Amino acid sequence: MFSRVALETILKSSAGVFRESGTLCSFPLAKPWTCSSLLSAPTVRCVAGCFALPPPVRYYARSATIKKTTDHVSQLSDITPTMLKFDYAAVPLAETTEDVVRRLLSMELANNSEKLHLKREQLIAKVQKTKNDRSSLEVRVAILTTKIRNYQEHLQKHHTDKSNKRGMLMAIDRRKKLLKSLRLVDYDAFEKVCEQLGITYTFPPEYHRRATRRWLAKKALCIKIFKEVQKQKAEQRMKESLTLKDKAACAETESQ
Repeated sequence: MFSRVALETILKSSAGVFRESGTLCSFPLAKPWTCSSLLSAPTVRCVAGCFALPPPVRYYARSATIKKTTDHVSQLSDITPTMLKFDYAAVPLAETTEDVVRRLLSMELANNSEKLHLKREQLIAKVQKTKNDRSSLEVRVAILTTKIRNYQEHLQKHHTDKSNKRGMLMAIDRRKKLLKSLRLVDYDAFEKVCEQLGITYTFPPEYHRRATRRWLAKKALCIKIFKEVQKQKAEQRMKESLTLKDKAACAETESQ
């Protein structure tokens, strides 16, 4: 906006003419006003007895920054187009059918959900205890691992998808709890799962409490009370031992 002094000066000169030494001095031709010139609050200056506005300042937009995307290997990259779908992999007739039918039953024309289903079954086959094992800790960890990696690949392309990011964090938290319980129950199975699925298990940080004055005073008082209690217990045990010795000595004298 115009400063107050410049605005008053322009409003007073409605005729646009100032008299100086008996001659007329009109405003020189100035460039038309723009939004940038109005926002930059130009100052009025006097040139040869005439007031003129400075040329407008143009503010150009910055160039858009292109984010560098890192190459990420998909978990579905090892699934070849010639592989059959999971539902038809155990059917021997699917291997000897015509090429058109085989293409329909293969992963060449499969969608992403069918590829994920096959990948999930491959990871389950690596860690399951028996053929029909579908509810053990190892199998549940494998299922969550497939889901987490799918979320990660989606977020590599769509950085602002908050709902999928929340789902990924919840799945990571559930898998962390399952791995913790598996580590406590069966450490050999825990190591096997981490090796087969390519999981790096990081231990949770140790508990740390900020030492305040109140906490330090309370801790010192507790230590002092504990020492006093231990001292009283030691004195009591000493008295009990002395009384037992006195009783034993009295019994020996009486027997003699």
